[in-house]
Amino acid sequence: MDHTFAVIMAGGVGSRFWPTSRAKQPKQFLDLTGSGQTMINGTVERVARSIPLERIVVVTGRAIEEDAAKLLPELPRENILAEPVGRNTSACIGWAAVQIARRDPEAILAVMPSDHLVADQVQFQQKMQLAVEQARTGALVTFGVTPTAPRTGFGYLELGGETAPSVHRVERFVEKPDRPTAEQYLKAGNFVWNSGMFFFRASRILDEIGGQLPELKAGLDEIEGAIGTGDEAAVLDRVYPQLPEESIDYGIMEGASDILCVPVSFGWSDLGSWAAAYERSEKDDRANAIEGDAITVNAEGNLVRVGTEKLVALVGVRNLVVVDTGDALMICARENAQDVKKVVTTLKKTDRRDLL
Repeated sequence: MDHTFAVIMAGGVGSRFWPTSRAKQPKQFLDLTGSGQTMINGTVERVARSIPLERIVVVTGRAIEEDAAKLLPELPRENILAEPVGRNTSACIGWAAVQIARRDPEAILAVMPSDHLVADQVQFQQKMQLAVEQARTGALVTFGVTPTAPRTGFGYLELGGETAPSVHRVERFVEKPDRPTAEQYLKAGNFVWNSGMFFFRASRILDEIGGQLPELKAGLDEIEGAIGTGDEAAVLDRVYPQLPEESIDYGIMEGASDILCVPVSFGWSDLGSWAAAYERSEKDDRANAIEGDAITVNAEGNLVRVGTEKLVALVGVRNLVVVDTGDALMICARENAQDVKKVVTTLKKTDRRDLL
C-alpha cells in the first residue's frame, strides 16, 4: 500500500436518522447499532489495518471539525480537513486530492464514506489491496457490492467482462431503479450496487475534474496556489462556497473512461435508515432491538432508542421505530423509515432550527 492515502468523507448529517442525528451530532458520530463504536471510528479503524494513520485524511465540515478531532485523537491534526461549506463529493474529493498530491505526487487515493458498515474485515482488506493495484495503472476503480435483493435505494453498476481476475470493466452507472427494474438487474447477474467507494491516482482524478468540471478545477487551482502563502484560509473561505456542487458519480464517473469494478460481498451496508440500523442491531427473543430504558409487552420487531431517563413501554405493537431524545420523539413504521428525512425538510420549512 505504498503511496496509498485514505480519504474518508465525513461531512454529511444523515437526516434519515433524525432525531438522533443533528447538525452538531451527525450520523457518522453516532453508534447506531449498539456496537459501542461510532461510525467514523469504525471506518478509521478498518482502514488503518492497511493504511497508516499518518496517511488517513478525514474531510468534514467546519462546524463539526473539533468534534471529529476529539473522536479521532490518533489522527494527525493536519489530516482533518474542514470544508467551510459542503459542496458535494466532487469538491470534497478534489480538495483532498490537491492537498495529498502536494505531499506525495504519486499518491493513490482510497476514497470512502465515514458511515458505512463492513462485516468481513479480512475480505475488505484483500479487495482494497486489489483495487489499489488496479488504480496504480491509472484506472478509476470502484467497489461494486454483489446484490442480495432487488433494492431500489441504491444506484447500480452494469459490469462488462473481466480485465483481470476479480476485476470487471464498468459499462455504465445507472440511477436508483424502480422495483421491476431492480428485479431485472438481480436476475441478469451482471449488475452490482454502487458502494460509493473509489480508488484512483490523485493526479488522475484531478485530470478528470479538469476535463469534466473545469469550473471546479479552476477553483481548486486557486486554493492550491494559496497554500503556503499565509492567505490559504482566506482564499478557501472565499472560493470554496462558489465551487460547483456536484457528486463524484454524476460529475466524473459517468463521463469517464477506463472505469473498473472490483465486485465485493463483505457484508456491506450504507446504514441508510433506521430500518437498516434495526437489521444490524442485536435483538431479543421477540426480535426487538432495544437500547435504553424500555419494556415490551406482546410487542415484536421494533427498534427502540431511548436517550433519556424516561421509561418507554411498547404494548401490542409490531415493526415500529421509536426514538426518544428528550426534546423530540419520533415514531414510524419500520417500512416507512426512509421518510424520516421528510420530517427534517418540514422542520427547515417551519424554521425549527432548534431541532436540526
